[in-house]
This record gives sequence, C-alpha cells and structure tokens, in this order.
Amino acid sequence: MNTPSTTPRQPGPGRAEESGQDLESLLIRVARGDHAAFEAVYDQLAGPVYGLVRKVLRDPAQSEEIAQEVLLEVWRAASRFDPARGSATAWVMTIAHRRAVDRVRSETASARREQKVLPGPVSGDDVAELVEASLDRQRVRRCLGTLTPLQAESIKLAYYGGCTYPQVAELLGLALGTVKTRIRDGLIRMRDCMEVTR
Repeated sequence: MNTPSTTPRQPGPGRAEESGQDLESLLIRVARGDHAAFEAVYDQLAGPVYGLVRKVLRDPAQSEEIAQEVLLEVWRAASRFDPARGSATAWVMTIAHRRAVDRVRSETASARREQKVLPGPVSGDDVAELVEASLDRQRVRRCLGTLTPLQAESIKLAYYGGCTYPQVAELLGLALGTVKTRIRDGLIRMRDCMEVTR
C-alpha cells in the first residue's frame, strides 16, 4: 500500500464533504486504504497534532518531524482504532503525546550518555594522576595475587572492608595473634612486590 502524501492541499471537489464527516468514519475508511479519507483526517488533525507535540517538545523542527510521524502512524495503524474505546481525536492525540514524550526521553537519555562519555576538560596533571592511579590498582591486584589465600583475605577485610583486626579474626574464625601475623606478613610481601613492579 502506498503512503499518501502528508503535505496539506487545498480543498478540491468532494474534499469539503469529506472534511465535514466525523473522524471515526473517516478512520474506518483510512483503514481500508482510502487516500481521500486520509487527506480529510490530515486536514482536520494536522494542526492540533502539531500544537500538542510543540507543547511537549518546544522545538519547531522536531515538533514538525514528530507530527508527520504521528500522521503516518495514523495512516498505517488506522485499523487499530476502536470507536468503543474512545473518540478518534483522543486516539490520535494519544499517539501524538506518546511519540512526543518518547522523543523527550530519547533526547534526555542521549544527553546523559554524552555527559558520561565526555567529561569536562582534563588537564595534563589530571591525566597523569588517572594513569598513575590505574597502574597502582593493577599493581595492587597483581601483588594481592601473590599472597596466600588467608593473607589476601585478611588484608582485604582489614583495608578494603574497613574491619578491625579483632573483627577480621572473628569473621575468619582465627585467633587475633594469627590474623595480625598474617596481615603483617602479607603487607611485607605486598611492599616488596610493589617495589619490584614499579
């Protein structure tokens, strides 16, 4: 089925009659592919659809684009209109409102993504600090991997988990002296490892 032109045209013979028909019967004809009925629907609703979309979007160019999409959706989806569920105008305006809100959400999400991807200006010092911090994290991870499981777990609980030595001992079910020894030995191995990998 060809999509009819959505450019407004001046009323011609027979068009004045069609524009006087109620929208419900026009939409039923549009659902059957009646171009003249669609033109009558377009003439009646193009202005109100654009007005509603413009209130939501505010940008004239985007509002025009969305209004055209709404009217094309009316052409394609006219068979889904159910007069028992509401008026033709309400059905079309619901489509328009939904499309406009979807565009706002899309634009907002896009702006958020750009803000995440494009942080503010970064100085050379900031870059150096970021690189150094990243390298330090990699060294720490690598050096933690050289410890015994008990040493690594004790250090993670104490330094990353914020636990006191007695809490670490309780969590691991070990004597406090054992935990202190494991952490001390682990930190010595970490220090040696960090110096070697610098």
